[in-house]
Amino acid sequence: MARSSNGKQAALREQIAHLAARIMAEDGVDDFAYAKRKAARQAGAADARAMPDNVEIERALAAYREIYQKDEHGDILRQLREQALTVMRGLAQFNPHLVGSVLTGVAGRHSDIEIQLFADSAKEVEIFLLNEGVRFRTSQVRRFVNQNEEPIPVFVFDDAGFAVALTVFDERDIRHSIRATHLGRPLQRAGIAALEGMLSNVTPD
Repeated sequence: MARSSNGKQAALREQIAHLAARIMAEDGVDDFAYAKRKAARQAGAADARAMPDNVEIERALAAYREIYQKDEHGDILRQLREQALTVMRGLAQFNPHLVGSVLTGVAGRHSDIEIQLFADSAKEVEIFLLNEGVRFRTSQVRRFVNQNEEPIPVFVFDDAGFAVALTVFDERDIRHSIRATHLGRPLQRAGIAALEGMLSNVTPD
């Protein structure tokens, strides 16, 4: 009986992951939590144990884009990564690293370009942006650095029609694992050289 219940829960979990992936791909949604909640309502799920994690949704999203949006998505992803590289080169003094959906390959047209910076202080980055004439807004996110939850300053701005979000860490944090949640996997990241390599390995259509 328990085995049957576990099987149903796994099937429901997979259904929610695929529904959430479709919502993100078709509606331009970038918020995993919102997509997950909407998908759960559509599936009639009330049990929190049936909710997939972000990694499961990312896998479903990658599969969806490969089947239904392969050509369009490839072009969009290349544009996002090229713009990310341009921004990162301009911020080279802060050891920029690309993270998030643009790096993992599941980003859509409306996805933010998420870049981690490593500096003496957020004020140093703020002054740099002001001197460059960048109009930005500030916010904050919670991140786990070496298992310690910390408030991380964020600078958000538009660049050539793309939304860019800079999270600013202490320069020593480059040596540490950074997670979005306590139990989550360390965020995958790529520096300038790594991103250049990814783009140079893209086969033209």
